[in-house]
Amino acid sequence: MTRTRTRTRRSRGTPGTGGPRTARAAVTAASALLLAASAAVPVQAAAPQKPPRDGESVLVFSRTAGFRHDSIPDGIEALRNLGEQHGFTVDATEDARVFTPGRLAAYDAVVFLSTTGDVLDKSQQAAFEGYIADGGGYVGVHAAADTEYDWPWYGGLVGAWFDSHPHIQPATVDVEDRGNPATAHLGTAWERTDEWYNYRSNPREDVHVLAALDEGSYTGGNMGGDHPIAWCHEYGGGRAFYTGGGHTKESYADDAFRTHLLGGVRWATGAAQADCRPENGYRALYDSGTGLGEWKQAGPGHFEESDDGTLNTVGGMGLLWHGTELKGSYSLKFDWKMAGDDNSGVFVGFPASDDPWSAVDNGYEIQIDATDVPEKTTGSVYGFQSADLEARDAALNPPGEWNTYEIRVEGERLQVWLNGTRINDFTNTDPARSLTDGHIGLQNHGDDDEVAFRDIRLRPLEPAAGGTSRQGGRH
Repeated sequence: MTRTRTRTRRSRGTPGTGGPRTARAAVTAASALLLAASAAVPVQAAAPQKPPRDGESVLVFSRTAGFRHDSIPDGIEALRNLGEQHGFTVDATEDARVFTPGRLAAYDAVVFLSTTGDVLDKSQQAAFEGYIADGGGYVGVHAAADTEYDWPWYGGLVGAWFDSHPHIQPATVDVEDRGNPATAHLGTAWERTDEWYNYRSNPREDVHVLAALDEGSYTGGNMGGDHPIAWCHEYGGGRAFYTGGGHTKESYADDAFRTHLLGGVRWATGAAQADCRPENGYRALYDSGTGLGEWKQAGPGHFEESDDGTLNTVGGMGLLWHGTELKGSYSLKFDWKMAGDDNSGVFVGFPASDDPWSAVDNGYEIQIDATDVPEKTTGSVYGFQSADLEARDAALNPPGEWNTYEIRVEGERLQVWLNGTRINDFTNTDPARSLTDGHIGLQNHGDDDEVAFRDIRLRPLEPAAGGTSRQGGRH
């Protein structure tokens, strides 16, 4: 039996309303009246209010004050269909009067669907800033980056403003993060046709890039070979996801793009978790391009590689360990997924050995296990220290979905981050288990345990004055 995951919902209710659900109920009637008012203009027609659900609620906003994309109705319909299939409600409008603190409180995320130009006045902008500050979600699609150029806060939210575009054409999208729900379904390269935006600045230092364009695969890219096209980040108290795709009507009929959009919505609403901190300076220890040349297998169990660069546990007890001994401070990141109530873990700080028990006896295991006692479940330093279970539960995606670990070793301090949230902070005091040097390894626990790993990457951390460490670049 697997443990039921509980997710902490944001509290965006106004004082005295009794929390988000009460606040949502209080504004439903007002929101319905306002949304219905836009029905007089066909392109601004609002969806009728659906019966209340125990799920997320999303507002799709598609007002344009510049170029208008003829794919907007297709995008609205696609989002409505995704909501019906995945348990979130969708309201659609082009009436900016919905941007008030009370009305926005009804929604877990707001989608700017190919908006253009100046679409909100000062009071509406202030309301949206307050909504994000209270934990609201933002999803920007395509021309959302061609919006509100005179509103610096919005430029930070979307990540980068539109500059230009070539003609519609096929291109290769390099998928950089396959742990995020918006890109986990994709391979390392995504071939698709769209109108590919150039941006006025490269957002990479401030956002977590999910996918980037291969400028050699099409004509008209002008960002010097580093061309982010989809990203996420936490901003101003809330969550922001942006995708540059979605110009064409065909995008919204394409299953891969629809799943991409769905993942962005789920993360923005808080229904799915991911590490959206900026990430730079890592080198691959294992991905679809590196192979297992530097890795060694100890014990009878082993790992099988799939075509997309995923390592899957097979057979009995074993340890797949990397041959490079790590000294000093480092950040280790990787994505993992369980099929159900399975058991695995990642070891750090153990000596080279053909015996998988050497890692158990001489290192530390960061556990992956859906059900066990606190010091032996997901996020624990196995047998030594439990994770912060409340933080862990809020950050954890359930079996069947990908999660991202960061294991950060700084001297004898070991920190564990799950999907961007720190859930464990442990200090070693045993000289026999020193973390200052040693190897890393992936555990294959048993015959019936199905755990997958991919995109294992490492970055050294530079020591700072006083003997601690600092990150070698933005995270």
